Amino acid sequence: MSLQLTNAQRAEVLTQALPYIQKYYQKIIVVKYGGNAMINDELRQQVMEDIILLSLIGVKVVLVHGGGPEITEMLKKIGKESVFVEGLRVTDKETAGIVQMVLAGKINKDLVNLLELKGGKALGLSGVDGHMIKAEPKDDRLGFVGSVTQVDAAPITDLLDKGYIPVVSTVGCDDKGNVYNINADTAAAYIAGAMQAQRLILMTDIAGVLRDPKDPDSLISCMNAAEAKALLQDGTLSGGMIPKVECCMEAIRHGVDKVIIMDGRVPHSLLIETLTNEGAGTMVTGDAT
Repeated sequence: MSLQLTNAQRAEVLTQALPYIQKYYQKIIVVKYGGNAMINDELRQQVMEDIILLSLIGVKVVLVHGGGPEITEMLKKIGKESVFVEGLRVTDKETAGIVQMVLAGKINKDLVNLLELKGGKALGLSGVDGHMIKAEPKDDRLGFVGSVTQVDAAPITDLLDKGYIPVVSTVGCDDKGNVYNINADTAAAYIAGAMQAQRLILMTDIAGVLRDPKDPDSLISCMNAAEAKALLQDGTLSGGMIPKVECCMEAIRHGVDKVIIMDGRVPHSLLIETLTNEGAGTMVTGDAT
């Protein structure tokens, strides 16, 4: 049964959000929208509505997206098996082309189109545009998986200044013309750092960082970068959570105030995180002093 609010209650909800609106007004928030969190169409539409709402109240939102499930699906259609090493997709030359096609083509334009249909003002970019994300090979075992060497945030800033919501797909390039598959969490961290963002929010398909992946009650609501490093070193984290937490630490090192890993499958989790005192998921902060 849906909850019916009176007009007075609606007004009270808005006034309670005022301090948070003031906190983030004209501040940059980088939102990484994960491939697994994008699968449900209804939730995807809600996330786009939340982003538009934040943009309309003066928050400068940059949307960085992944697309792992759709890449896997496309590779399966052409008969290529997906192989992962420490949470990262092994990417040969052919796979790099598929990644570029799916991320910079289909998914990026689908998200831009949805934002526009919902009343937003959006433009899509990839890391290749303007050679915005420079990269080099990360590991010989991974092929054309890139390690970010430089981010030129000027194209994103230009779009923000003109009132657009930038939608960024995470393919990178080098000076030789090679295209690299960049982990979306990592790319979002570097972009957030280059833009000195107030927040980096990683929307994914898990509740946050769990001490025990099999126990949802083991959620870590807040930790500093030193504690995150310890979890990586003692083997508590595995699989796709490794690059996520590494990217949190990278963003903090580059000047991002706070990083949040949260469940993008929860309706309006983005608004809960930014416009209420409840918060969501796991928050990573700088080292305790």
